[in-house]
Amino acid sequence: MKGNIVVGQSGGPTAVINSSVAGVYAAAKKLGVKKIYGMVHGIEGFLDDKMIDLGDYLDDETGIELLKRTPSAFLGSCRFKMPQIEGHEDVYEKVFEIMEKHDIECLFYAGGNDSMDTVKMLSDYAAAHNKPQRFMGVPKTIDNDLPVTDHCPGYGSAAKYIATSLKEIIRDNSSFGAKKPTICIVEIMGRNAGWLTAAAALAKGDDCEGCDAIYLPEKVFDIDKFMEDVKELAAKKSSVVIAVSEGVHVADGRYVCELGKEVAVDAFGHKQMSGTAVMLADKIAAETGLKTRAIEFSTLQRAATHLASLTDINEAFQVGHDAVMAAEEGKTGMMITLDRNGDDPYQCGTSAYDIHAIANVERKVPDEWITADGKGLTEGYEKYARPLIMGELQPLFVNGTPRHLVRK
Repeated sequence: MKGNIVVGQSGGPTAVINSSVAGVYAAAKKLGVKKIYGMVHGIEGFLDDKMIDLGDYLDDETGIELLKRTPSAFLGSCRFKMPQIEGHEDVYEKVFEIMEKHDIECLFYAGGNDSMDTVKMLSDYAAAHNKPQRFMGVPKTIDNDLPVTDHCPGYGSAAKYIATSLKEIIRDNSSFGAKKPTICIVEIMGRNAGWLTAAAALAKGDDCEGCDAIYLPEKVFDIDKFMEDVKELAAKKSSVVIAVSEGVHVADGRYVCELGKEVAVDAFGHKQMSGTAVMLADKIAAETGLKTRAIEFSTLQRAATHLASLTDINEAFQVGHDAVMAAEEGKTGMMITLDRNGDDPYQCGTSAYDIHAIANVERKVPDEWITADGKGLTEGYEKYARPLIMGELQPLFVNGTPRHLVRK
């Protein structure tokens, strides 16, 4: 590449999305790219010509190492939906005008399903109008729901946080041994795909009995059967911990969290999920008189860089790095995928795949990894997920708290 490049971040942040930016930067520097820009707040900020020179932050090894340990999106994120090309050509022309103004020949975009749709539309517009600029997708999502790739950077760290936190919750909930059982409902992110909630299964081990039940959105949620299950567990145990996806839904398609209330909708038409654990805990308390507690991990599960998986950090760096190398080969309109080559020992490589097979396609937890009763995960899931949470990267502590890289 003879010109400059730009990298952006979009959608919900993860604990390792900044490692992908570091990977893009490292590969571009190795290739001698003149300037490596970072979009400020994704494609939305780019349309306003808002960028920074990443060299101002990552010129030395300390900057890159700090970036790997920094949570959220260092460059800033957005939830901006690019309009359909037809009738909105002016929006797309503006993207290319800004690229030409700054001599940017390749745009890298780190994100999930909606972000890959942005890469697809920009590369399609470039192809249709004989534009030379290239566009590459860098996978990122704690939801782990992108197709083709074995898994998504961000998932392993979120899964590690979920499994670790549930081990702590299970131990806390069982501390008192009261005669009257305590029912703890833990709500985990996941609208239609239950990958994050499935990670609750990783809490089980020699020192932890694990969750008493795990409910994913892949299966219809029967509230009456759920109440029967809770009463049965409460009759046997003084401590009950149940993991439930925020996106569990009843037979008519309504999410449990929206029963009896309206929920907001974002720019992509996605319902804003929250309140499933509270709704279920309140119902249990009202109908049984049992003591209940509702816990919602919310953004904590995607921001915990202090508990990030080293495997996840390294793979996030690699997909960023390899996106640049693919662009150097002339590729465009593609996303870097993670391709598992072995489990014992775990091995994973990368390849570039056509973005059209990935954008707007949602991959769910396979049926064979969900137990027959719909309340747990099989050993097949654990064999798949366990390698993704392995390893740690120690934070750089200053005055007792982790030091992060901050955009000026």
